[in-house]
Amino acid sequence: MPRPPKHRMVNAMPGYTYFKPRAVPLHELETSCLTVDEYESIRLADYEGLEQIQAGERMGISRQTFARIIRSARRKIADALVNGKAICIEGGVYQLPAGPPPWASDPGRGGGRRWRGGRGQ
Repeated sequence: MPRPPKHRMVNAMPGYTYFKPRAVPLHELETSCLTVDEYESIRLADYEGLEQIQAGERMGISRQTFARIIRSARRKIADALVNGKAICIEGGVYQLPAGPPPWASDPGRGGGRRWRGGRGQ
C-alpha cells in the first residue's frame, strides 16, 4: 500500500485560477491543469528566484520532491503554451499556513533594521 502524500505548505491561494489564449472561447480549448502546489513551486523558483533546497524548505518537502513538482509544473505550462491550451490551477495536496509564514520578518520582534540616529549608538 503506497504511503499517503505529505501536505505541501503553500503561502496563499493564487489570485487567478484560469489563463487562456486570447480571442478563443474557453469551451473550444483543451485545458492543462496545474495543482496548487505546482503553482507554488513555480512562484518560489521562477518568480522569487529561490534555489530548489530553499523552496523545498518553504514548502516543507525535500529538494527531490520539489524538483519533481516543478518539473511537472513546467511541462504542463510548456504544453499549454505550445499547443494553445488553457491553464487552470486547482486541487493538489497542500496546506495553507495558520498565521504569517515563518520566513516573513516580524517588525514587532526586532526582525528588521532600525535607524537609531547618530554614529556609535
